[in-house]
Amino acid sequence: MQESPFTSDLLDRLPEARGRLVANAPLAEQTWFRVGGSAEVLYRPADEEDLSYFLAHCPADIPVTVIGAASNLLIRDGGIPGVVIRLGPSFALLKIENEEIRAGAASIDLNVARAAQNAGITGLEFLCGIPGTIGGNLRMNAGSYGREFKDIVVAADVIARDGARRTMTPAEIGFSYRHVAVPADTVFVSALLQGDEGDPQEILRRMQEIQKARADSQPIRERTGGSTFANPDDDPQRRKSWQLIEAAGCRGLKIGHAKVSEKHCNFLINTGLATAAEIENLGEEVRSRVREKFGIDLRWEIKRIGVEKRQ
Repeated sequence: MQESPFTSDLLDRLPEARGRLVANAPLAEQTWFRVGGSAEVLYRPADEEDLSYFLAHCPADIPVTVIGAASNLLIRDGGIPGVVIRLGPSFALLKIENEEIRAGAASIDLNVARAAQNAGITGLEFLCGIPGTIGGNLRMNAGSYGREFKDIVVAADVIARDGARRTMTPAEIGFSYRHVAVPADTVFVSALLQGDEGDPQEILRRMQEIQKARADSQPIRERTGGSTFANPDDDPQRRKSWQLIEAAGCRGLKIGHAKVSEKHCNFLINTGLATAAEIENLGEEVRSRVREKFGIDLRWEIKRIGVEKRQ
């Protein structure tokens, strides 16, 4: 276990909460990469009211970071200063409303896809190919197998840094490729998702196809994240990131215990003892080689947060 650089003094400055507040909370085991430092304070709100009160009374100079399933997240070895918010079961409720699903931000994508299938709602099958949560999907306009989250969002409920709760339309969210225009310290708490009436068996068949394709093409049984780099929009040949990475000779490339997957070279792998720094440095080396060969700057799709570990 890594030694935390933080003291517990921050707790004294935070408002009381019905949820759980933990100082120097290790985060590595909560991420898919299994690397990274601690949260200065980890806050698990009891419910939306608790979260709203906490944010309204949390001093403005204290940074707030929200994490979800951490399937597309690289937490640096020095940890995350300030308050890290992780939503729990009270934010994972699902409700079917005709061809719409109201899903809490902590809802697992696969669970939402299964609920839609059971209700005969089509159009949400692609969610079973995304290993994250609804909140994470909203935060980065996640997508897979030809669809993006913006294609199914009717509205999203958020709680802002000042504790104010509001409902946002897709236009207000500002969806673009793997990006939204919502401030990072605004917390998505739920979303209303739109589908169409469909046949449950046909929906199930499509979900099985997606899951098989993912298992066949991605290193899902490794300590990895999602796609490391977004596909470039400035390549005249419209090549995907993995094609550029492979052509630059990076398949199987290693730095320390971090490795470029040989199964799908847009995935980085912790082979067992990697540090976050090794994984990030490997990603930067891949970017450098692609830039040198093609003049294209790959953009990180994996979110890198936190601070470097002090030497």
